[in-house]
Amino acid sequence: MTQRVICREGALGELASVVAETGARSVFLVTGRTSYAASGAEARLSATLAGLSVTRFCDFEENPKIENVVAGIDAFRRADPDVVIAVGGGTAMDLAKIINNLAAREHDAVDYIEGREAIEPGGRPLIAIPTTAGSGSQATPFSVVYLDRTKCSAGHPSMLPDVAIVDPALLKSLPSHVAAASGLDALCQGIESYWSIHATEQSREKAREAIALAWASLATFVNQPGDASRLAMARAAHLAGEAISITRTTAPHAISYPITAHYGVAHGHAVGLLLPSILVYNAGVTDSDCLHPDGPGHVRRILEELATLLGAQKPSQAARLFGSLMDEIGLTRDFPALGIRAQADIDTIVENGFNPQRVNNNPRRLTAEALRKMLATLLERQNQI
Repeated sequence: MTQRVICREGALGELASVVAETGARSVFLVTGRTSYAASGAEARLSATLAGLSVTRFCDFEENPKIENVVAGIDAFRRADPDVVIAVGGGTAMDLAKIINNLAAREHDAVDYIEGREAIEPGGRPLIAIPTTAGSGSQATPFSVVYLDRTKCSAGHPSMLPDVAIVDPALLKSLPSHVAAASGLDALCQGIESYWSIHATEQSREKAREAIALAWASLATFVNQPGDASRLAMARAAHLAGEAISITRTTAPHAISYPITAHYGVAHGHAVGLLLPSILVYNAGVTDSDCLHPDGPGHVRRILEELATLLGAQKPSQAARLFGSLMDEIGLTRDFPALGIRAQADIDTIVENGFNPQRVNNNPRRLTAEALRKMLATLLERQNQI
């Protein structure tokens, strides 16, 4: 499916013509509770939505649960809209995608999310408008839903939004901690896509540009934001989303989900906590644990390219620079401060951090033993500070 992408300052001004092209008279509007107004989107969309029948759905959690999906499907069916507009961060866009598709299905939503029933094409035209520069959800055909603290990912090519309107002006009121965590997510997605075993020339080109933009602009975007850094991060997030649409994410994302679900760490922050260690771990790939079809030599070359993109000469140096960036944008790497303090916490992360879809995309096989050792080393190091 081909997506129409409008990414520039003032892009939101195109919404009226995009909606008019659909001939819509009714809209199902999925937004964050507070970000819709805080980002300026509500004020700027008021004229476009005037005269249309609008049903707004915003009663959901930051990490969406199956109950939120079911409630959204019920609201969608009552509204019977002509078009869906999602305005917000990754959660709003993920929910809009899955609700739009599953509202047309006959089985319970949980059956599709858990894979007992196959997701099929369907849904109304969907316009996605991000108010963060991070998840890139407007550029992917997947949705994340939590079932009892377990992250599930459902997707189908038809769930890709028909139109993505990416306007950096909507990032002007973004709180610095949200800018940091969401921006780090975009950077991590670019890096993971680049080393994924499913990477292609097309995905690497997108990931390479996303990494370069985010690496050069993230600190400024968080600490001294301006028009240039906002546009750079908006583009980086969208490109990273396009890249993971091809490759999916890998080990750092898999490990991040229990850190978010059990310790309340923002998603992008949680991904960044383990990425430097996984970067070094992947650099140690051998014939016996390489999952990449092109072999360990290819993996090492890819990681050297990544190190160069991050201004380093080798992966270990790149890992240190990545950690320094987290410090610069105010995302703590102190596990005890985040509630990860003891062996029981390590067990929780290990026992819940092995989503096969993500771990097996990693170029080096990650075992429970290797992850446990990695986490213990990080925790021990911090306890000694």
